[in-house]
Amino acid sequence: MREEKRPEALIRRPIHPPTGEVRELLRRPPAAKKNTPPEQTNAEQFYYSKQMQAKTHMIVVLTDGEQLEGIIEWYDRDCLKLNRENGPNLMLYKHCIKYLYKAEPE
Repeated sequence: MREEKRPEALIRRPIHPPTGEVRELLRRPPAAKKNTPPEQTNAEQFYYSKQMQAKTHMIVVLTDGEQLEGIIEWYDRDCLKLNRENGPNLMLYKHCIKYLYKAEPE
């Protein structure tokens, strides 16, 4: 039989990492699990505080479709107080609010 000579580049050899690297990988602790995001981001607090300080006229749309306009005076976890110029001031429960937005300047 005739033995062919192959160039070194064509000879296939298995590649094994050095044994020290394998041991180091086995010793490492497993990657930590990602933490769950916080329940509160304080975005609501930031938004209400900003609108209260600027005394922004807001339009509040209730779940029944009624629209109220006024300035937010204060808020807490469950409700907010809306000061109105053309009507009595109101305390609104947040679960009754569909959404709210800034009133257009006249």
